[in-house]
Amino acid sequence: MAEHDPPDGLPKAGRKDKKRPPAARPGVAQADSGAADGKAQPDERLWRRPPHSHYRQAYAAIDLGTNNCRLLIARPTQENFVVIDAFSRVCRLGQGLAQSGRLSDEAMDRAVGALKICADKLKRRNVHLARSVATEACRRASNGEAFIERVQRETGIRLDIISAEEEARLAVLGCHILLEDGLGPAMIFDIGGGSTELVLIEPGGPVPRIIDWQSVPWGVVSLTETVGAEADSDDREARLARYAEMRRLVDESFAEFAERIGPHRSPDLRLLGTSGTVTTLASVHLELPQYDRQAVDGLIVPSINMRNIAAELSQLDADGRSEFPCIGRDRAGLVVAGCAILESILDIWPAPRLGVADRGIREGILRSMMSADSEGAANRAALKRGTENI
Repeated sequence: MAEHDPPDGLPKAGRKDKKRPPAARPGVAQADSGAADGKAQPDERLWRRPPHSHYRQAYAAIDLGTNNCRLLIARPTQENFVVIDAFSRVCRLGQGLAQSGRLSDEAMDRAVGALKICADKLKRRNVHLARSVATEACRRASNGEAFIERVQRETGIRLDIISAEEEARLAVLGCHILLEDGLGPAMIFDIGGGSTELVLIEPGGPVPRIIDWQSVPWGVVSLTETVGAEADSDDREARLARYAEMRRLVDESFAEFAERIGPHRSPDLRLLGTSGTVTTLASVHLELPQYDRQAVDGLIVPSINMRNIAAELSQLDADGRSEFPCIGRDRAGLVVAGCAILESILDIWPAPRLGVADRGIREGILRSMMSADSEGAANRAALKRGTENI
């Protein structure tokens, strides 16, 4: 499900007003993944950093997912960062992966083509530091490592295949600031193309504490391909049966996690989703004539409204779904799987409202790099001052 690119701008009137905190081509420094110990807990130092000294430097994050290739280039500000370039393309890297276990030649060609555009943008923007990650499709594919080597050879971009745990950590770091205020644990989720990550967090302090997390191999692409594409001849009953099978598969995968987090449920449940599924359904909720990131990012929607939209879309055929301006033909084939996953999440964490985030892994990568780079520069400056005083 395509995540919408985040142009720079101010929140629209009527949105929940929240104050927000603060890969590579040859010649571009590579960021350390920060995940060598395999722990999902964000480092609090990422937010307790000195004022940034590299205000004019550009940083870049590339997220190559199962369905999309996304790039974000930004410069740090005193508290946050300002986006100077963005790119997103549906490349369907994971197409056919559920059946073959391999990335197809056509899918790899599409992804390499998108990454070549990213490499050109990195060069033109004179990027100072970049990190590029690949997620579920490359984790699962038997030829994932060979594809990574091809990408570096043909584009100069070095992709890091991150674990599901690291993917969850970065998603939390990138969007947790949009959580509603409240008491007790909250849930953040990311519905991707090949997997879905759910993270139970304890908000508070500059970075939330991760209590528990789960990744399941169901995203909008993998679930759609496993259940099978709908036929043009399918009637309403067939579409509902297909949707019920999607729900069954996802519910089974969530069952163990649902049991673990049961004791953490409270009367003050909060839920935040980052994915093309939630931004698309939020756009339908707002009846937008075209996607508007400023209207959607940070929106709080009653969960029942999202359920009603999911129920309506699950009954429509592809033509009916594509008539919604923010779904269109490109998303019409995958949005039903996203609806099934979202409804299963609402079952295990029945928050009355759903927060919507058009931000996630890329923003988490950028904040990690900027914080680490700034902290490193401060440490080097302190060391230099100490040496000069000897």
